[in-house]
Amino acid sequence: MSAASIETVGVVGLGTMGAGIAQVCVQAGLRVVGREVSGELAERGRAAIDRQLARGVEKGRLSAEEADLALSRLAVTSELAELAGCDLVIEAALEDLAVKKPLFAELGAIVRPDAILATNTSALPVTEIAAATPRPERVVGLHFFNPAPVLPLVEVVRTDLTADEVFAAAYAFAERIGKTPIACRDTPGFVVNRILIPILNDAVRVLDEGTASAEDIDRGMRFGTNWPIGPLALIDLIGVDVHVHAAEALWRAYREPRFAPPPRLVRMLQAGHLGRKIGRGFYTYS
Repeated sequence: MSAASIETVGVVGLGTMGAGIAQVCVQAGLRVVGREVSGELAERGRAAIDRQLARGVEKGRLSAEEADLALSRLAVTSELAELAGCDLVIEAALEDLAVKKPLFAELGAIVRPDAILATNTSALPVTEIAAATPRPERVVGLHFFNPAPVLPLVEVVRTDLTADEVFAAAYAFAERIGKTPIACRDTPGFVVNRILIPILNDAVRVLDEGTASAEDIDRGMRFGTNWPIGPLALIDLIGVDVHVHAAEALWRAYREPRFAPPPRLVRMLQAGHLGRKIGRGFYTYS
């Protein structure tokens, strides 16, 4: 299957990442079947996409007609079997192998033999996920970055089992939907998180050492290295829970202290101070 022949995309999980990926696809002219574990959550995902499209209209990024047409390409369901006709299925479920592996085993039994299965995991081994399917050669990683409709990068991850034509189609698909793909192997953290996670952890450690305030740490990296957002504000945007999960996965893989999440982050996670999505992290948000 080539990227040009991909017309219907399944998205499993319509949380922040899944809804963003679905939005990118419908705006690129593709039909999307979004699946959630319940009808209520599926409709909530559709509503979130509708709101983002409406915001795009308000800001002049697209017309009302374009937004309506994009939303018309989206169908939502709570039934995994509804993805049987999809050319490509992108999983954006909980970052937990105990969730992803049974899900891929089920998807592998549902989709056509020539369909491509992709995981949006940011830190888990794609090879292990692929091995749960009857056709691991049809599995790749498509790691979008949050917010998916805004950030252009997609890491296209190939395992030692991925067929060349499947990787090529996935890479071309990312280009087709307007993203900037990079090719990488299935190593812990891929490219960006392998570099970024220890840097963000170090920013938290600098804060804990009392070297500077959160505001000055972020200003230092913005105006000293031209980052568009400071590291602590970036953790708030990513989500403390997501960051801690990725950091723990990298620490387990490499056993290097810089990958381990600092205790402050673990306490924030336990307290529910997850960043922008709940209004409180290193900063407060209205």
